[in-house]
Amino acid sequence: MPGLSPAQLKELRQRLQQRYTEVREEVRRELLAADEERYIDLAGRVHDSGEESVADLLADLDMARLDRQINEIRRIEAAFRRLDVGNYGVCHDCDCDISYERLRSQPYAERCVDCQSQYEKEYGQGGSASL
Repeated sequence: MPGLSPAQLKELRQRLQQRYTEVREEVRRELLAADEERYIDLAGRVHDSGEESVADLLADLDMARLDRQINEIRRIEAAFRRLDVGNYGVCHDCDCDISYERLRSQPYAERCVDCQSQYEKEYGQGGSASL
């Protein structure tokens, strides 16, 4: 794999596996907790609209957290596939090597820093106020 030694690849694979295990466990715990305490039931027992709003917010926050975790699992699985086919550490956009430091901090990164920055500008939480 371009720019990465076998030892670095081994370390990065281990980091991916560790994070994969952690996130899957977090998702499992969240789903079990959601099953035990259904926010729909909670909303049905509230006494006023303020409490109902809090219950709805908590449910939305839990769903957003779960969505982020599932997306992270997908990114990790994609990184494992890149490792298997031999293009791990190569930027998806410019085909340059992704730095080892970047991969250490975010082992499932699929873009170099410059391309990621450009990607976020184009596809990130875009839009600015137009008053």
